[in-house]
Amino acid sequence: MDNRSLSHTRWKCQYHIVFIPKYRKRILYGRLREDVKEIISTLCKYRKVDIIAGAVCKDHVHLSVAIPPKESISDFMGYLKGKSTLMIYDRHPELQSKCDKAFWARGYYVETIGNITEEAVQKYIREQAEDSRREDSSSTAL
Repeated sequence: MDNRSLSHTRWKCQYHIVFIPKYRKRILYGRLREDVKEIISTLCKYRKVDIIAGAVCKDHVHLSVAIPPKESISDFMGYLKGKSTLMIYDRHPELQSKCDKAFWARGYYVETIGNITEEAVQKYIREQAEDSRREDSSSTAL
């Protein structure tokens, strides 16, 4: 991916982000997984954040993203997790309980992509997604 530009800035700000559902519940499969993918993609487009690679696994989400320098990671993650929670509960009201309003856990992991190649991060994300798919196919529905 080449450098991008704003009106007076050339930039290449890429991050690897991992976040989990509250209590690391293993609930991101089936229809919910597809909805989470669509919601994250939509919210990133709204903020002009490019998704380079991503995977929604059973108990966590990996994103490799390019975020404009005018957007802080903290603000972006607050927006992404907050808005996605509202959209998920709108589509899946059965997930929302009276005592627990949060869908995502409070924290997240972020690292800049620079010390390793983009290809290494994308390979890692692909492997995580494949492991999750294999796990899905081998598990039985309740």
